[in-house]
Amino acid sequence: MDGKSFSPIPLAKHCLTVHLTGFNCTVVVQRTGHACASTETAAATTRRSIPGHSRHATPLSLHAAATPTLPLPSPAGKRGRGTHHEVATSIFPANDARITPPPPLTYGDSDTMAMAAASASAMARRAASWPRLLLLSRAFAAAAAEPKRVLVPVADGTEPVEAAATADVLNRAGARVTVATADPAGDDRGLLVEAAFGVKLVADGRVADLEGEAFDLIALPGGMPGSANLRDCKVLEKMVKKQAEQGGLYAAICATPAVTLAHWGLLKGLKATCYPSFMEKFTAEIIPVNSRVVVDRNAVTSQGPATAIEYALALVEQLYGKEKSEEVAGPLYVRPQPGVDYVIDEFNSVEWKCSGTPQEGIPGQGLLSKHKVLVPVANGSEEMEALNLIDILRRAGANVTVASVEDKLQVVTRRHKFNLIADIMVEEAAKREFDLIVMPGGLPGAQKLSSTKVLVDLLKKQAESNKPYGAICASPAYVLEPHGLLKGKKATSFPPMAHLLTDQSACDSRVVVDGNLITSKAPGSATEFALAIVEKLFGREKAVSIAKELIFM
Repeated sequence: MDGKSFSPIPLAKHCLTVHLTGFNCTVVVQRTGHACASTETAAATTRRSIPGHSRHATPLSLHAAATPTLPLPSPAGKRGRGTHHEVATSIFPANDARITPPPPLTYGDSDTMAMAAASASAMARRAASWPRLLLLSRAFAAAAAEPKRVLVPVADGTEPVEAAATADVLNRAGARVTVATADPAGDDRGLLVEAAFGVKLVADGRVADLEGEAFDLIALPGGMPGSANLRDCKVLEKMVKKQAEQGGLYAAICATPAVTLAHWGLLKGLKATCYPSFMEKFTAEIIPVNSRVVVDRNAVTSQGPATAIEYALALVEQLYGKEKSEEVAGPLYVRPQPGVDYVIDEFNSVEWKCSGTPQEGIPGQGLLSKHKVLVPVANGSEEMEALNLIDILRRAGANVTVASVEDKLQVVTRRHKFNLIADIMVEEAAKREFDLIVMPGGLPGAQKLSSTKVLVDLLKKQAESNKPYGAICASPAYVLEPHGLLKGKKATSFPPMAHLLTDQSACDSRVVVDGNLITSKAPGSATEFALAIVEKLFGREKAVSIAKELIFM
């Protein structure tokens, strides 16, 4: 071109030019004072890689012919903790972006001016799409970042709901959770843990093998004698003391703050809580607080099974920040007011009858009631929902049978991928009579339950006999509805799946009972769901007693 020099078009004082070089999230940051109506790109650029990106990714160029510009957010914004904020800082650095002056543009005749105008218009369209690309770059970087490491030690007698809630919720936040047994090696059980209320779990590994590992959090579940068994594990004691000395996050719930952490001297001078009946075990150096969750410096403590989700969300907040904690809490549909009574929305009330005689139950706990309950499980069942049903109904004295619909007794649950050992196979269950059949959710698990003919036939027989049956979360929509088991009934379900129900009039409710059917909506309502079943089978007084025992109310 020849002719007069064309001045750059003045724009915002601070602008950002970003080049995304492939999916390794490499970016180029420039600050300019002007934008040019040109297809030429400044040759000198400064690349900055987002922390945590894969160094082995093969670059795939996303460069455009022209480099668009867009306003640069103020670098003075408050930074929080966590990967997301680190990525944002990398993309929008405060003071170290290099300034590359835009090249001058010359023009001559009207055709050249028209070409320049067309180029400017195309560039503006491309610039409009950059916010989306920026979000993608952040997503790629967050996905590649090293996850937080969390250790959840377990032992014989551990409270399963507390262990499952901790692992499940932190897994949802993106943490890498390891469930390790603190029980001594040497027996023939391998990694099998016999948790409280007859729940059998298979751990990921042994605490003894993890002594040299670094963790961002060590979180101890409660239960007795589980808390005492954790206390007596010398390797675990050494690990948690080192965690505390180095300022790392450590936590305990239920009996464990008093039985374990206090015994190790790790709560001196701190405010803490625990299961109410164990509060007297706190030494004089500990400041007892009667709250559901207490955070003091790098120690987090909580009270019991019904505070486990609140406790786990507090741990997410400590590791990732409040925004992430709220993000994780959303799909759980936690109670809006923790500590208050549960509510059942009941239609067509009928008495739930049972048959049979009391049977021998869990060793040491005497006879179970004549109420026989079947809980079918599958790979992908939601662990908090399954374990709340098993735990709470067994606390009430129900004769609970856990049946696998897979080809073996061991099933892998939805979130943390807990290895849960069922009592029998579903084919064996089909030969028996049950007073109640109730299913956990978890989409993959619900889909498997729905495709298991022997279970579906058992459910249909149950409904035709006017015997109680129920489901929570995904299972009302994916098991009951497709097989006609909600016909003429009001029910609730996991909210994003509620549109699959023919009658959606009760979908806002947390627990719905319609005659011999009971349904609930999500992991955050699992305790209420189980307590409502206890009330229908054993009466209101029993349900309230269990609720208080759980620290639900």
